[in-house]
Amino acid sequence: MTTSPVAATPTRLPSGPRARFFAWIHHHRRLQLAGLLLPPLGAFSIVYLGSLAVLLVSAFWHVENGEIVKEFGLQNFERILDKPVYQVIILRTVVVAAIVTICDALIAFPIAYYMARVASPRRRAFLTIAVLLPLWASYLVRVYAWRVILSENGILDWALNLVGLGGLSDLFGISDLSMTIVFIYLWLPYMILPLYAGLERIPSSVLEASADLGAGGRMTFRRIVLPLVRPALFAGSIFTFSLTLGDYITPELVSNTQFIGNTIAASQGVAGDTPFAAALAMVTISIMAIYLLIARRFGAFEAL
Repeated sequence: MTTSPVAATPTRLPSGPRARFFAWIHHHRRLQLAGLLLPPLGAFSIVYLGSLAVLLVSAFWHVENGEIVKEFGLQNFERILDKPVYQVIILRTVVVAAIVTICDALIAFPIAYYMARVASPRRRAFLTIAVLLPLWASYLVRVYAWRVILSENGILDWALNLVGLGGLSDLFGISDLSMTIVFIYLWLPYMILPLYAGLERIPSSVLEASADLGAGGRMTFRRIVLPLVRPALFAGSIFTFSLTLGDYITPELVSNTQFIGNTIAASQGVAGDTPFAAALAMVTISIMAIYLLIARRFGAFEAL
């Protein structure tokens, strides 16, 4: 007995406006990409760029009799330019941020070089964890820990007295030096990691070729290593400089010196002068924008 073959029934494709729309989208890759990126980019534009726009607008308002007057004016910026105290605060903040950046670079470079070019894989993994470990702790915990270490009758004071250098303990405590030390410690991992990545990308053949051509260690570092790692160095400096520039908790806890961040917090919280706080924030943003333009010329964005 033979069975007759059963004719295959053709599959009916869905039809209608919805099906035609998705079929049309399927053939337009750019529209798919736009649909994928539009929600996060829209949220970013509203939350971040929108808040910056509000900040920029409010910087041109002013306060009269305790009330914010929403009229365009340059009173806040004239106040910053007319009163030397604010110029001193801005200059002090920029100088400390530059000092912290330079010190972090000097400390981070040998550590990153050892991690990238000398250490074994196991030791490199251990050092990477050691660099990242402080970031797992709370920012406030780390600042308060250093305040205890640097305070009068603290661990550092005890250690200096033990070796007969008790007179140096007067330099620490609540001071600008203590604040700078805390800043250097806080932002050091943000300098080590970009430098480590930049040094790791340097081909070993380049260093071997430099040695074969008779270049010593100093010349190889000056002519080969430093130019190749300069973008990573500036990439790390973006973090250390910007984080120091905008911080206000560490100066508040470890020093009695006013920073831009402290002045902004006091203007907005205690004085209730939100427009003036916005004007100071715009000064900080302008300084950071100039620094980013300088860092961009050295290829920092490619190393991030």
